[in-house]
Amino acid sequence: MLPTEGSAEPTADLAGRGRIAVLVPCYNEEAAIGKVIADFRAALPEATVYVYDNNSADRTAEVAERAGAVVRRERHQGKGRVVRRMFTDIEADIYVLVDGDATYDAPSARAMIETLVRDRLDMVCAIRVDREQAAYRLGHRAGNRLLTGFVAHVFGQSFTDMLSGYRAFTRRFVKSFPALSGGFEIEAELTIHALELELPVGELRTPYYSRPQGSVSKLSTWHDGTRILRTILRIYRAERPLSLFSGIGASLAIASIGLAIPIFVTYLQEGVVPRLPTAVLSTGLMLLACLSVACGLILDTVTRGRLETKLLAYLAHRAPGEERRA
Repeated sequence: MLPTEGSAEPTADLAGRGRIAVLVPCYNEEAAIGKVIADFRAALPEATVYVYDNNSADRTAEVAERAGAVVRRERHQGKGRVVRRMFTDIEADIYVLVDGDATYDAPSARAMIETLVRDRLDMVCAIRVDREQAAYRLGHRAGNRLLTGFVAHVFGQSFTDMLSGYRAFTRRFVKSFPALSGGFEIEAELTIHALELELPVGELRTPYYSRPQGSVSKLSTWHDGTRILRTILRIYRAERPLSLFSGIGASLAIASIGLAIPIFVTYLQEGVVPRLPTAVLSTGLMLLACLSVACGLILDTVTRGRLETKLLAYLAHRAPGEERRA
């Protein structure tokens, strides 16, 4: 689905869409959380705003409670763990996940939900369109493009902004998503889960702003980028084992053949094998190559069973709107 521009104009009433929950994971966002809650309560008056405080050392929870949000706490540190707890605890028909740093455009949530419901999608991801030069740092932009391109190469057509923290989900996506990530790599896991099951998803362009004064980013371009890349490689190993281990096997086989050719040439010319250690090494590499391919075949069968289980968990939930009609 081609991305479109989010609109800040009022859209159709969403009260008939069922329960809407706005999920805001927070860590030390005292300076921004009040504005986030006020903006989303104005943009989605029919929604309930949930703030999960993740061991903040400031007054994040107090400010959020005064602003009218339902405040809960998650003691296990990390955004991925907070999202897992939110998805487990909160019951709704439509979920909006957003960071608590006041960088995302709250009025765009109505357009995201309308797109989700109208096109019968399971996830709508916001594409960040920065309104200020300092809003989206160059290092983060480059890392996002690199990781998005890698995922597109491995798993097929990907999203434009894979690491966006602003998304809308249906209940069946949320309740069938096996969140395993602990930190900021949760966005990559959400994206790959949708691509792996070939779920109906969409994108919407939304404004992206700088943090308010006094709010500090917790992201580290290199540290978090490395963690996200490790997560993608781990998921690639788990979801594409045949491709991974076949590639390793092919590399080992090529190395083995490269070492063996001079030995065969010498044997044909002189009838002797003068480099016995090299011959043993070549034989060992070829055995490892065969073993790697065999492991890939076995793990591919296991992966197919896991994929079928995840798909059955997804299909166990009714499509959006069907629950209310039932």
